[in-house]
Amino acid sequence: MKTTIAHLRRGEKGVITHIPIDRIPIKLFEMGCLPGNEVELLQLAPFKDPLYLNINGSFLSIRRETALLIEIEKLEENRAL
Repeated sequence: MKTTIAHLRRGEKGVITHIPIDRIPIKLFEMGCLPGNEVELLQLAPFKDPLYLNINGSFLSIRRETALLIEIEKLEENRAL
């Protein structure tokens, strides 16, 4: 099973590894949603949709169905900066 942004818990971080270019709105790319960038789940709305994220300093909200398409690698909580 692939890990996606939708699998993050509040406060968890990950690094984007893959995005299906043909299925993601171009606006997300413009706001920094690119492979290699760090993403943090800040807040979940009621019913877990939408998700409020911090992606490399850009704050944005995306639908759960979109978050399920963006693959990530979770970061360790105690990693050295």
